[in-house]
Amino acid sequence: MHGPAMSGWLLMALCAMTGAYCLLRTRGETGEGRRAARAEALMGFAMAAMAVPTAVMTPPAWGWAVYAVLFGTASVRALWFSRRGGHHLHHLVGSSAMVYMALTMAPGGGGADGHGGHADHATAASAGGIPLLTGLLLAYFAAYVLRAGARLIPVTAGGGPAGNGIGGPTGVGWAARPELALACRMTMGIAMFAMLLTV
Repeated sequence: MHGPAMSGWLLMALCAMTGAYCLLRTRGETGEGRRAARAEALMGFAMAAMAVPTAVMTPPAWGWAVYAVLFGTASVRALWFSRRGGHHLHHLVGSSAMVYMALTMAPGGGGADGHGGHADHATAASAGGIPLLTGLLLAYFAAYVLRAGARLIPVTAGGGPAGNGIGGPTGVGWAARPELALACRMTMGIAMFAMLLTV
């Protein structure tokens, strides 16, 4: 992640909290829900690690290769499970975007001077990445965030609030609330959009 230190810290905190919530969700989910929550927790924590400002920690050169291998494996896994549910296609796009960003931010992966620090790429944004691919990923995540945000708005026949007034069913534990899971996915979509802007 590039940019001012404050925005990096905020993005890191947001992604880490989202990853932690997704990890909590794995305890209450089973089957497909648990697999999705694990994938989202991995994505949240990895995005948090990528967002750490370079003034605090410059990632080692081999760190980007680890990200690429980790999310390359996650992409294959998401592709395999996509035959069971459409949400895994979103995980496939997200994991592939992480591979793309890792390869772009790696030394010699598109930056002008090939240094390992991701701040170096901020000045070489035009040289990093493939503009068409970056644009397609930005469009995908923008549409995903808008769609998720629209689904968070409670709609009832009488015009009043649904359920207990915040859109969820009454009596459901906070870790199992579907609107919180959707809000976390939307948050990660916003974070991914912000990170792609800096490629």
